[in-house]
Amino acid sequence: MKLAHINLVARDAEALAAFYVNVFQCEHLREPRILSGEKVSRGNGVSNSEIYSIWLKFPGIDVPFLEIHQHNVTHDRSLPRVNELGFGHLSFQMEDIGIVLSAITNAGGSQIGEITDFGTSDKPFLIAYTRDPEGNVVELEQP
Repeated sequence: MKLAHINLVARDAEALAAFYVNVFQCEHLREPRILSGEKVSRGNGVSNSEIYSIWLKFPGIDVPFLEIHQHNVTHDRSLPRVNELGFGHLSFQMEDIGIVLSAITNAGGSQIGEITDFGTSDKPFLIAYTRDPEGNVVELEQP
């Protein structure tokens, strides 16, 4: 068994995909497509389901990939919090957390907490929590 993909449901799939492509160097795995019909609705339990689907490859790996869906009907929820039950966040490692943090805020995301060192004086390990433009939590790590 292996993890196949991670799904984010977006208000604007194109804009959210562009954020992950521009900030985190994700790449398109296939052309975006519309998923609809009886099989889709039977499978996900949503009647008359129509989904705009974008698949993005994370840097350096093919699997798991990031699947971004934009449904024809959505339900709003409040902004997810770091300590909420359920899915928590995506996490990326990078060489320079400051550069990526600036790229996130310049691309419409936001910073949640401070850059914090979870390492030791001999081996620093920086982390920061952020949000993508749709409010999903993203953790940054700099070993």
